Amino acid sequence: FTLQSDKYVRYRPAYPPELYEFLFSLTVDKSAAWDCGTGNGQVAVELSKFFEKVYATDISEKQIKNAVQRDNILYAIERAERTSFADNSFSMITVAQAIHWFDFDNFYKEVRRTLIPGGILAVIGYGVVKIEDDNDHLIDNFYGNIIGPYWDKERKYIDENYQTIPFPFDDIAAPVFENNFEWTLEEFMGYLETWSAVQHYIKLKKSTPLELISKQLEGIWGNNPTKKIAFPILLRVAKIGA
Repeated sequence: FTLQSDKYVRYRPAYPPELYEFLFSLTVDKSAAWDCGTGNGQVAVELSKFFEKVYATDISEKQIKNAVQRDNILYAIERAERTSFADNSFSMITVAQAIHWFDFDNFYKEVRRTLIPGGILAVIGYGVVKIEDDNDHLIDNFYGNIIGPYWDKERKYIDENYQTIPFPFDDIAAPVFENNFEWTLEEFMGYLETWSAVQHYIKLKKSTPLELISKQLEGIWGNNPTKKIAFPILLRVAKIGA
């Protein structure tokens, strides 16, 4: 992820506005939020529109350096499981496409310590992308077969829609969200290149697996400048210590 930090800024998809509207409806305290595993800061930026201060952390210095800057976002290099934050600091903690990398037990201890009573934890992610007119299920084959052996073991939590992560809290019922884009072929290929399994493949085989599907992707796009791209949104939300 550190090596791909510039591509994360350019190609990683954002989350839909409706998701943030739902999350913000769960709290009236706008003083401070923590975006843990912030990466390029895309979630932190949205939080900064609602909260007075946003603390955004990541273990990657390069990710932090490439993150989007706002006056009320304070970036820091810190581990999710042990931070320098005071007790009862935040009314909301978000983790986007990152919790599967954490030590769950120790992270949840930190969540309980740093949230105010009744604070909100939101675990966010997105599933496997779908392309308009991908009638041959090209991406499913690429994801599961071509680069399937190169995914880290933690990827299973995303495949299982975050429903199997350890989550010792009572879920708040949440709407079903999907994110939709109109992407060029370049944007889509750039996004695929950020996949960790693609990078593992490149490192081990000294070639890119994208070469194996580039012609098929060109056929799907054809003469169209863009194609509709859809991401199913993964979401677990809880109110903690009320």
